[in-house]
Amino acid sequence: MHRHVLRKCFLFAALGVAAASASADEPRQGDMTRAELGGGVSLETLFVPPGEFLMGSSPEEKLWATGIEGGAQAGTDRESYEGEKPRPMAVKTGFRMGRTEVTVGQFRKFCDATSFLTDAEKPGGHTQCFNPKWTGYNLTSKVSHPWEPMTGKSWRDPNFQFPLRDDFPVVCVSWTDGRAFCEWLTKHEREAGRLPAGLEYRLPTEAEWEYACRGGRKDSSAFWWGSELNDGEGRFNISAIDFLPDRKQKWPLNSAPWSDGFSFVSPVDHYGERGRNGFGLADMCGGVWEVILDDFDPRGGHEELHVVRTNPRPVCRGGNYFDVPGNARCAVRLGLAGPHYSDSRDGFRICLGPPRRND
Repeated sequence: MHRHVLRKCFLFAALGVAAASASADEPRQGDMTRAELGGGVSLETLFVPPGEFLMGSSPEEKLWATGIEGGAQAGTDRESYEGEKPRPMAVKTGFRMGRTEVTVGQFRKFCDATSFLTDAEKPGGHTQCFNPKWTGYNLTSKVSHPWEPMTGKSWRDPNFQFPLRDDFPVVCVSWTDGRAFCEWLTKHEREAGRLPAGLEYRLPTEAEWEYACRGGRKDSSAFWWGSELNDGEGRFNISAIDFLPDRKQKWPLNSAPWSDGFSFVSPVDHYGERGRNGFGLADMCGGVWEVILDDFDPRGGHEELHVVRTNPRPVCRGGNYFDVPGNARCAVRLGLAGPHYSDSRDGFRICLGPPRRND
């Protein structure tokens, strides 16, 4: 009897050690993986555990976004795209998200390795870029807009009017360009033996993106740090008190009441620890729009991947360096003109997780 008890104790202890060992093998929140792209260039992803969150925004948040502080244009349908009110959703499977948006230097490695031409670089291609001759909206006379379709411009030259840096987020890339990068990265890492079975690099789904953006918060706050705009100082890049290149003017319309250091795009993770949310992800609000795997549904985002077969319009998320504060919230979502559309305010962030098909 004594021997039997000892044997049972030993068995339970062994099972406990095995369970602890299995648990230790599972990734924990914030665990980092690094994809090596060659030449000392790498791409980091952080593990985001499964969990629940509230997608969308409340009527009160929409009212703030279109009010004096938020500065978004009132009277449009834009805020309705966030849904009538926050909806509880779940991300059932853990995944890894790019710690930053994909950079110029990282995208260059892909293009050099594959001789890839983006949609903007192909014959007949174009991309939306800032017109440096633009002086203002001229709202009381002939309305003019700062972004125009341009040929001969691309991620290699987004017409910024200042030197392009490898640590800037890549822009002027389309949904199809972002997917091509992910397919190459999957193949590259698989051939190197660094990619676990059953996983692939891809664009995040809309639910994965908003869950990751909120950084583990259970409420539906406007930003990942909360709903107070002033608490965003030193955290993100949006329209703020910064002069445009070679001018003594800032972006018109509403802006954050501080300098974020850049009138245009900022380097990724420029704001350091203060610019990273609860999951350790940098620049989830502001910076550049991030193109998502889902197709756009004007009624609101979905928990599962949403695919449209006729005239698909990819979703973009997060706002950009030109946007007013009300357009750079966690819930903000727009539909691009199409899968091949690109813009010098648009980039992407990669996800590493189970395959999700949008073909």
